[in-house]
Amino acid sequence: MKTTRILIVAVGGQGNILSARVLGEAAVAAGIDVRMSEFHGMAQRGGVVESMILLGDGSGYCISDGNADVLLGFEPSETLRAAKKCGANSVVITNVRPLPPFTVALGKDQYPDIDYAMHLMSERVKKMIAFDATALALQAGSSLTLNMVMLGALSQSGAIDLPQELLERIIREKTKKQFTDMNLKAFELGMQKAANC
Repeated sequence: MKTTRILIVAVGGQGNILSARVLGEAAVAAGIDVRMSEFHGMAQRGGVVESMILLGDGSGYCISDGNADVLLGFEPSETLRAAKKCGANSVVITNVRPLPPFTVALGKDQYPDIDYAMHLMSERVKKMIAFDATALALQAGSSLTLNMVMLGALSQSGAIDLPQELLERIIREKTKKQFTDMNLKAFELGMQKAANC
């Protein structure tokens, strides 16, 4: 089976690790080989969190520059930072609502012009789905469901070979019971949005 290379980028607290786990568990349930690696950069303080998920044949755990099949970005500046991992055949799915780092609040850094940067990025990848996923998470009941919104958009995009029903089953089985309904609603909202982008 062809390898699908998925890079998820976020900042601490956005649920990157859980979304990677749901993808991994769904792949195992579907009988697909899966390899994963994670990077936590001061995640508790809003630092960078990256997950690499490789589905299918292969032996590596990392994604080299230009080789990501999918870039799933929970925060727009993190999506832009990871752009070097994308190539002409990549699918990019990104939240456009900023969560500026504390260095911007302190005036030590400047937040990038997201609209312009996303426009440039969209011209060099196969497909880009960009939307306010945070608003949909809040509509589902909590900003903490952002990760499920993004998984729903990924499922709808056709970029991965994991059935929607299987992903929903794993969300039911592997996420906290008190959040199951919200998570499933967020997943559905992400699917609907991606279908209309």
